[in-house]
Amino acid sequence: MSHDLSLAQKHAWRLARTLMTPVVLFQSDDAYGVLPADEVDDAEVDILFEYDPYTGGHAVH
Repeated sequence: MSHDLSLAQKHAWRLARTLMTPVVLFQSDDAYGVLPADEVDDAEVDILFEYDPYTGGHAVH
């Protein structure tokens, strides 16, 4: 997990392109994390961005 949003966004995009699957960037407390989109339960974390390797990234909110 990272405390720098800009760094977390770069890693999220790189991970989406590497795995060739959508990933989400989420915030939990004061840190940011990245998980494959199909592994995230919306009730546990606050999703900020979704990165799709085919269409790019977009804000969820």
